[in-house]
Amino acid sequence: MNTSSVSPRSDTRSPGAVLSDLAATRRRMAALQADELQLLARMDAIAAEQTARVPSSAGREREMPLRAIAAEVGAVLQRSDRVMQDRLHHATVLVTGFTATIAALRVGRIDMGHVRLIQDAGARIDDPEARARFEQTALVVCERETPGRARPIVAMIAQKLHPVPLEERHADATAQRRVWVRDLDDGMAELAAVLPAVLAYAIRDRLTEYAREITTARRKAAVEAAAAGRADRDGDGDAGAENPEDGTVETAPAGAASADAGPTSPDASDTTTPDPAEIVATDTRTTDQVRADVLTDLLLTGCATAPAKTGAVADGGAITAHVQVIIPLDTLTGTGTAPAELVGHGPIDPDTARRLAATAELWERIFASPTTGAVQLVDTYRPSAAQRRHLDARDEHCRFIGCRRPARHCDHDHTHDAAHGGPTALCNLANLCTRHHPMKHATAWCVLQKLHGILEWTSPTGRVYPDIPRRVLEFTALAAADAFEPAPF
Repeated sequence: MNTSSVSPRSDTRSPGAVLSDLAATRRRMAALQADELQLLARMDAIAAEQTARVPSSAGREREMPLRAIAAEVGAVLQRSDRVMQDRLHHATVLVTGFTATIAALRVGRIDMGHVRLIQDAGARIDDPEARARFEQTALVVCERETPGRARPIVAMIAQKLHPVPLEERHADATAQRRVWVRDLDDGMAELAAVLPAVLAYAIRDRLTEYAREITTARRKAAVEAAAAGRADRDGDGDAGAENPEDGTVETAPAGAASADAGPTSPDASDTTTPDPAEIVATDTRTTDQVRADVLTDLLLTGCATAPAKTGAVADGGAITAHVQVIIPLDTLTGTGTAPAELVGHGPIDPDTARRLAATAELWERIFASPTTGAVQLVDTYRPSAAQRRHLDARDEHCRFIGCRRPARHCDHDHTHDAAHGGPTALCNLANLCTRHHPMKHATAWCVLQKLHGILEWTSPTGRVYPDIPRRVLEFTALAAADAFEPAPF
């Protein structure tokens, strides 16, 4: 049935049929994208053949074959020749250096988002055999996860399989740290920086904590202002407060500056000091805007916006950045060189990880199965909720399909509802964020928990989607890499 011109409301297909058609469409699109990459790579090869016929002494003339072909490809695809020149190169790298990835794309096992992250992570591996092992391992992950969730796992796999130690590569990369400004339109500019990942994530976390404090203070002030307004209406109904000195009534809008409101006494030199609560209550900035303003204020003044100065939020010393780092034991003791991991980002060098561990207030030991990679036990020297630590270490993020909200912002949900006899046990608990926790209870989505913390989600149409804990999936992928034998050519 050709439904290309059928109105969505008159389409009679069932949800299951629509989902099947969506999956088939995705596979066809992936195959077409693989074909496009193959064609672009062929055009790049034609340009290389034409360039080879130009004498090496011809200088800029050797650039012309590629530029001419990129311009014509760009005309066909309605893209600029500069963009197409880059795409031709990337297509050649993929088709010649990541053959298994292109094959997986062609049959619809992955999509272009997965292809890009495999290329980005694997491009730094020059050794062909190591790259082939990485590619097979990365595909095990990408065929089961969204690109967003797969990215840190694939990055970690690339670091583990890279023949050059991370410490050496990190030292070279750290030397390239820098800050720059790029001009934008409408009087704006973009401030960017390349920093060690731990510092970049800590900066973002600190800005987010400031933003959370400020928005919390804003909500509190708004509630108090609303309560005060109700009290005024229940009283004498006056719109303003009487000035005890001259009997005038102040009716300045909330948050207005004293210069706008005018003098409030016969002495024109007097001004009204803005109420800190009004400053906070009339703050309408978004979280992104607050983060940007806090960054600006901290760098230029050392303070974090007006609400912090009024005491509505804690000062800078009370805001602490938080990052979660997982360090192999032999790396921690200095006897090994395996990379550590910054949760939510990927691998970091051992020296940085050891420095962070030396100043950490709390260490937790994570025991993983040597046969499956599943987290088996988490303990610490300080009293705490052992189950919560275990779940946060196992899950790392919300366990609904594709969600990446960090575990520290999630609820510990009973897979089998406690109200219906579900035990408070590790085999019946999982992290779910505030978006997906209610959905589990209020919709036809349901979930079972299998061995090793694997969740098996069933959709309202009856389709089953497994969600595998990150470490079990990574262990499985690396095991597949160990079993992989590269082709003898």
